[in-house]
Amino acid sequence: MFTGRTRRMAMDKQARIESIDGRRERSARSRAAIITATLTLLDNGNLSPTAKQISVEAGVGLRSFFRHFEDMDALLEAVDQQMRQHYEQMFLLPKPDGDVETRLVDYIEALSNAFERLRRPMLSAKLQMWQSKAIQKNWARNQRKLRAHLESWVPELHALPDAAREAAHAAASFDTWHRLRHDQNLSISNAREAMLELLLGVLDNRA
Repeated sequence: MFTGRTRRMAMDKQARIESIDGRRERSARSRAAIITATLTLLDNGNLSPTAKQISVEAGVGLRSFFRHFEDMDALLEAVDQQMRQHYEQMFLLPKPDGDVETRLVDYIEALSNAFERLRRPMLSAKLQMWQSKAIQKNWARNQRKLRAHLESWVPELHALPDAAREAAHAAASFDTWHRLRHDQNLSISNAREAMLELLLGVLDNRA
C-alpha cells in the first residue's frame, strides 16, 4: 500500500507530467498559429510579411515567434511543408487521353486552376526567393515536377530540339500565366486559349 509520502510523490510526478504535456500542447498551438497567420497574411495580399506582423496576426509575442522559428527561412520552410501536400494534389492529373490539342486543353485547365488558387503564395515565393534558400530549393523542386507533368501529358515534347522544348515549358509556366492574366488583363478563358496557342505553336512549328 502507498504511504502518505509515496502518494504525494506519485501525485507530484503526475502533476509535473501534466505540466510538461500542457506546455507542449501550448507550444504546438502557438507554432500552428504562426504558420496559419503567415498564410492568412499572404491570402490578404501581404506577400512579404515580417515576423512582427505575423506575431500580431497569430496573437503571440515576438519572442515566442523566434522560439519556434530561428529565422524567416525556417518559417517559410514550415509553411511550404504544410502546404505541399495540398498544392501538389492540384497538379496531379488523370491519365491523358485524346489528340495533342485535347490533352493540352485538359492540362491547361488543371494547371490554370492551380495557378489561380496559388497565385499569392507563388508571387510571395518569387518576391522572397533571393533571400531564402528554403524557397529556392522548394521552387526548384516544384519546377522539376511541373516539367515532368507536362512531358508525361505531352510526350511529343521529347522529340523536339532542346530550345523548342524549353519554349514549351516557358509557355506553360506560372510567369506566362500571370502575365496573361494580370499584365495583359485577360479573362481565365482567354488566357487559357492564349496559352494553348503558344504551346500548339511550338509543337506545330516543329512537327
